[in-house]
Amino acid sequence: MKAAHATALPAAPLPPDGGDAINRHLGARVKELRSARGWSLEALANASGVSRSMLSQIEREQANPTLAVTLRIARAFALPLGELLEMPGATSTVNVIRGDDRTYHYRSDEGCRIRTLSPLNLEKDVEFYELELKQGAALRSSAHFEGTREFLTVQKGQVRVESAGDIETLNRGDSANYRADVPHAISNTGKADASLFLVVIYR
Repeated sequence: MKAAHATALPAAPLPPDGGDAINRHLGARVKELRSARGWSLEALANASGVSRSMLSQIEREQANPTLAVTLRIARAFALPLGELLEMPGATSTVNVIRGDDRTYHYRSDEGCRIRTLSPLNLEKDVEFYELELKQGAALRSSAHFEGTREFLTVQKGQVRVESAGDIETLNRGDSANYRADVPHAISNTGKADASLFLVVIYR
């Protein structure tokens, strides 16, 4: 994931207990996001540059982290600072992902571009992606968690889907779903770039 852009703190008024409420929310939020990604405290410490002991204190609501520490944690989760800190009911219920927000560009190289279209805090539940595969390129994935399935729709081009030894060719407008708890692949077999939408559902 790319590093998130820093944003201003939410402008909504604080509840009566002010900072204490924010610290409680931050501790629960960090623990929730870390668990959703299957990260240990050590993994988050490595990703954020914040010590394991400080992260543990934050999750146990025993620390009052500085803005700089909180920003490093937000960047580790590829979230804007405001989204990490937002209090329930303090912001709009409509979450928007802008087309030019590179925070959501999960991968971008010569053969493949993947953009996340779902809120990052829903990872390991439902994930929604936009894929662009260059001619001749392939996206090969190892097995995900048991029971995971992928739902693929071709917007443009032709691709080949491989899963559990089965192979199917999809053209524009075709959709397929398949096991993703085994090694699987999506390959561009057409004569031009391919555009796809991919939904990953974890059980």
